[in-house]
Amino acid sequence: MSDQSTPQPRTAVVTGASSGIGAATARALAEQGFRVVCAARRTDRIEALADEVGGEAITCDITDAASVEALAAAVPVCHVLVNNAGGAVGVDRVDEADLDTWRWMYDVNVLGLVRVTQALLPALRASGDAVVVNVGSTAGRWAYEGGGGYTAAKHGVKVVTETLRLELNGEPIRVCEVAPGMVRTDEFSLKRFGGDQARADAVYAGVDQPLLAEDVADAIAWVATRPSHVDIDELVIKPRAQAAAHKVHRS
Repeated sequence: MSDQSTPQPRTAVVTGASSGIGAATARALAEQGFRVVCAARRTDRIEALADEVGGEAITCDITDAASVEALAAAVPVCHVLVNNAGGAVGVDRVDEADLDTWRWMYDVNVLGLVRVTQALLPALRASGDAVVVNVGSTAGRWAYEGGGGYTAAKHGVKVVTETLRLELNGEPIRVCEVAPGMVRTDEFSLKRFGGDQARADAVYAGVDQPLLAEDVADAIAWVATRPSHVDIDELVIKPRAQAAAHKVHRS
């Protein structure tokens, strides 16, 4: 006979878990004892990650409502939701902006976050003590040339997070934002520059120790594991070399 008093593992859902900060966060939360649901579009990657961390892989495109509904149907109870999926494409000036690219950035960074949060709110409420961690960016605090589409989207993430916290006040759900600055991952800058490896590498040239995905994941796991009465409204994390968007020490 099973021991009915044995506590069930807490469940965490991480979107964009196929690489970078998402994959590192899945590992960090698994180390904290969570059963991690790894959600992303690239099935092979998240299946390998789920095998590694003892979690579950669910293929999900956060820009597709039916896909998000399927994710929610598979997760009846959720203790931690990490809205990590997002991205940047291009460095267009505002007067030359590719509006399709800007639309994609808003859809994946803001509307995707809202879709997933809406769909998983019943599961978050069912936990009785939940945390939503939205992965924003220092781009949600600073403007810089060529960043209009991405900074607009990440400012949106910041404001949606603040609004959700107000609207859920009184419920046992904490709402937090972790906002990284310069993070070197395998894909972020490469995707932004359309696969141009030289331009992607130039972003980090001469910078002594930009953040790694594991640094941000460590911060997310810390935020998600505070006592239930403690809400870390926002945590901005940058490498020592980065004082601001326009002020990065390079050797």
